[in-house]
Amino acid sequence: MIKEKIDTTIHIGKLKLENPVMPASGAFGEGMDSLIDFNQLGAVVPKSITKHPQRGNVNPRACETQSGMINSIGIQSKGIEYYMQNTIPYYSQYDSPLISSISADTIEEFVEMSELISASSNVAALELNISCPNLKNNGEAFGMSENTTQELVSKARQTTNKPLLVKLTPNVTSIQSIAKAAENAGADALVVANTPLAMAIDIHSRRPKIGNVMGGLSGPAIKPIIVRQIYQVHEVSQLPIIGCGGVMSAEDAIEMIIAGASAIQVGTANFISPLTMANIIKDIKYYMEHHQIKYLKELIGSVKVSDKRKKDYI
Repeated sequence: MIKEKIDTTIHIGKLKLENPVMPASGAFGEGMDSLIDFNQLGAVVPKSITKHPQRGNVNPRACETQSGMINSIGIQSKGIEYYMQNTIPYYSQYDSPLISSISADTIEEFVEMSELISASSNVAALELNISCPNLKNNGEAFGMSENTTQELVSKARQTTNKPLLVKLTPNVTSIQSIAKAAENAGADALVVANTPLAMAIDIHSRRPKIGNVMGGLSGPAIKPIIVRQIYQVHEVSQLPIIGCGGVMSAEDAIEMIIAGASAIQVGTANFISPLTMANIIKDIKYYMEHHQIKYLKELIGSVKVSDKRKKDYI
């Protein structure tokens, strides 16, 4: 056992986090502060904000699947004015840095919102949710195109000197090429990744279980996919990676860190138990003590793979 105090701090660009655990946007909100101390978290990430208020998708918006759930909320939002006047001030009462997640219909909206939100001294970093649809490109997600990703991130980069986290979509042939495009455009970190597109059908009514027909699959079922994508991105990019998808325990978080993540986000597990993130933080420290690891950064990308096998998968 290590007698000296272990160090769980990590850096995302200029942003220092006391530990690597934060919520995934859309799976975290203000009311949870009655159940978990927000000051324990490495960072707080509220639900993605849109420029204009929007109601979200039709019901039903979520359904359970084996080892997970499908959701299609549609980014229900009160709009950026409410966010600036209410959400940001609310989170400013806590010590954990606020990462604002942005969703938009066009590149121009991303740029406008990035500039406006980053002007707040209470916002520590921006997360660009480029896995949302692009209305100018037949609904294809921004993050499905290298060129669009590079253009969007580059233009957002010009509006702020705060850390830019780019949230990638897993629904691509090569997540590595999208990651490199974001890196070349000035991203400070990559969130790997949003939810894979999925569908479930009620065999009795023969209707989709989701009102929007398809939605995003989350929960433990997708963790092996995300671990693979973290590993692949880490092999081609120098940027810090935030793993997101299927983290239910400290073991899951540590697996992602060993694959190459510097930090992780917790989503579906928060619906099962709001105490999940606090337990993960505690258990990561237990793991480090047990394995005599003083600095968490020693674990990042420490997976043991021969050079020959790397060539087969990267």
